[in-house]
Amino acid sequence: MASPTLRQITGMTPNPSAISDSALVLIDCQQTYREGVMQLTGVEPALKEAADLLARFRAAGRPVIHIMHEAGAGTPYDTSAPIGQIADVVAPQAGEVVITKNYPSSFEKTDLKQELDKLGIKNLILTGFMTHVCVNSTARAAFNLGYANTVVANATATRTLANPTGGEIPADVLHNASLTALSDIFAVVVPSGKDIPN
Repeated sequence: MASPTLRQITGMTPNPSAISDSALVLIDCQQTYREGVMQLTGVEPALKEAADLLARFRAAGRPVIHIMHEAGAGTPYDTSAPIGQIADVVAPQAGEVVITKNYPSSFEKTDLKQELDKLGIKNLILTGFMTHVCVNSTARAAFNLGYANTVVANATATRTLANPTGGEIPADVLHNASLTALSDIFAVVVPSGKDIPN
């Protein structure tokens, strides 16, 4: 039988934040993850889900923040090259904030917190890549800074990795385990963007 979550034990809300009082943060929705060595399992459906949420935030006139990871020339995270650009289906529009980061957490040595403070935002809807790295690190950092996080499960994705104790961890197992860890305390995790109220 599953144990109660720390959120349940401490009386934290089980409800996702609404679009009307949140900002959408799209983490590393870059070409990086659509092709080549870093291509993720389920990346295209996840991008479609992120695009649908993005359209809803835009229609509501709510803040949208795009995060890009930069790791330099010759890497899949070269933001000066086509591979490092934000995917066309979620490309920024004029007036939307774009923040470049160099660490897994979108808050580390960036002005994300300052941008959110300027907007008066305390609730975040998180989407993007990869589930177990930058989404995970950003949600944990945001929680520690006092933000209320909602992570949209099918708007994130990851890849199969070698298990250091033997064998492999399939992408879906790693994805679900990462989301489960977040849902214990750091975030409300919802299956779909359809679960985010207006």
